[in-house]
Amino acid sequence: MSKINLTVEEINQLQPLDIATNEFVRGKFISIYEAMWTPSTGVSGEAAYERESRNFNRILGEKEDIRKNCTRFSLFTAFLDVAISGLSLDAGSRAQAYLLARSIAIDSYLDQQGNKKNKYETQCIFTISGYGELLHRARVGQIRHADNPVIVYAEDEFEYGERNGNKFVNYTCRLPHTSGNIIACFMKITRADGSVDYAVMLPEDWSRLAGYSARQNRKWDGQNRRWIEGAPNALYGQRGQDNTFKIDTGFLIAKCIKHAFNSYPKARVGRATQLESQQVDDMEINDDIYGLEDGSITNPSTDEVMPKQDTGFAPAPDTSTGVTINPEASADNAEGGSDDVF
Repeated sequence: MSKINLTVEEINQLQPLDIATNEFVRGKFISIYEAMWTPSTGVSGEAAYERESRNFNRILGEKEDIRKNCTRFSLFTAFLDVAISGLSLDAGSRAQAYLLARSIAIDSYLDQQGNKKNKYETQCIFTISGYGELLHRARVGQIRHADNPVIVYAEDEFEYGERNGNKFVNYTCRLPHTSGNIIACFMKITRADGSVDYAVMLPEDWSRLAGYSARQNRKWDGQNRRWIEGAPNALYGQRGQDNTFKIDTGFLIAKCIKHAFNSYPKARVGRATQLESQQVDDMEINDDIYGLEDGSITNPSTDEVMPKQDTGFAPAPDTSTGVTINPEASADNAEGGSDDVF
């Protein structure tokens, strides 16, 4: 390899479909993956690179908004964040991660009236799905095991609460489920220390999320200068007479996994990564891991050099007793969460 590092300017000169296949990027991806994941997964960095570079360029080919609008630097960091996460961009109903284009404020200025305005650019965000988050937490030792989420219907017996500081769920399935009325979804989680935790979603929870989704989908009517109310994601279903939404079961399972870890500690993420909740690891992710010539990031729109930022990651949990993973603990539709408020 003729060069040790790339500059931000050189990255910005690459074509989007050439980023993942660049010689330097290839070597950096392999070195990151082998240092962080090969010892525990047994997958070589080269094998991971061959698979994920194809996945990355497949997504860029399919999603014109990402390929044409996202900055080259954000595409570069998003691809290396695939190696940092150890997850895959493979498509499917149980996808571990995917790419999104997001408009992000990078600077501010004063307009002619002296009002402060934000300057935006479109960046590629590596997004970890609920299933990917579940797998990643098991790998880093936060949890030992998570059962598949369970949908609870009106005919079932269900009790949820807390005794002596511990959450509990009492559940009995009563068939047949003739009403089709979903009253809850829960997931049992075994923590790294062997204690049990439960994630529970109730109708008021997904009705609240449907409200957020509707607000995100609203549109501005410039002629009448007002917002037009939007509709929530179709998978939330229609609002019933009881004022709750008849949510799609696979979508609800994905939401239950996604929101199960809202109160858990943070875990490792790269700078171009968006988590569906927060996570923890013993390795600080800073600019040096991307192999740039210094530890700062240059804003490609303004050429302004921004200093390193303290990511403030907490120390990793003790995993000396080992970790087991349940690869079947997943959502039927983990990828459908781009409309959510995190």
